[in-house]
Amino acid sequence: MKILEAKNYHEMSSIAASMIIEKVRFKPDANLGLATGGTPIGLYQELIRDYRSNGTSYEKVCTYNLDEYVGIDSEDTNSYRYFMEENLFAYINVPESHIHIPDGTAEDLEAECNRYDLELSREKGIDIQILGIGSNGHIGFNEPGTSFSSHTHIIELAEITRKANARFFQRLEDVPTHAITMGIASILKAKQIILLVSGLDKAEVMKQLLTTDEVNEQLPASALKNHHNVTILADEEALSLIKKEDLKHK
Repeated sequence: MKILEAKNYHEMSSIAASMIIEKVRFKPDANLGLATGGTPIGLYQELIRDYRSNGTSYEKVCTYNLDEYVGIDSEDTNSYRYFMEENLFAYINVPESHIHIPDGTAEDLEAECNRYDLELSREKGIDIQILGIGSNGHIGFNEPGTSFSSHTHIIELAEITRKANARFFQRLEDVPTHAITMGIASILKAKQIILLVSGLDKAEVMKQLLTTDEVNEQLPASALKNHHNVTILADEEALSLIKKEDLKHK
């Protein structure tokens, strides 16, 4: 894994945007794996700024989101489909038909998981997958204990995950208990992975991830050590519990 330390959240977002923009300019029909939550918002703001200033085109790009809540309609303000529209899709020229997000309201959720996996495999693979990390080490919504061989599946959300996401809802009770998510094996099929990490609340999990060579399903993000092209892009606060010399040896 390659580790890049940014001074702060803004610099982290700017560097990540530069990596995405470079890929799209080099490969206009790139497949981008996208994430939701607070961490990638700055990245999306930078992409929008570049689109407005420089006209980088997403007309041929296809996007594939990691996950969606089960039981929330795409037009609900708490859905990840709505999140992506509000924070990125409404402001760039990616065609509606090129946007792919799991359907958490599908009548047959098992069939929806299989359908989404087919979509992911039908193309030539995701060129860049953006990830965040939960304080318990989850990537996508793959909670601790998720098999590294998992593909798109339904997951029961850990209480710590629901509490972390409660800030987007009126009450904790409103946060869904389940989600549909790309599995770890699905994520690892991406040609390149960028893990974005920001803030002191992620410092402990980054210490766990980077100060040991262990790969363990209780720390889902450790599966990234099995991938050939991973960049961890983290700010100073997220790396604050790790000694500089430890980073140099990674």
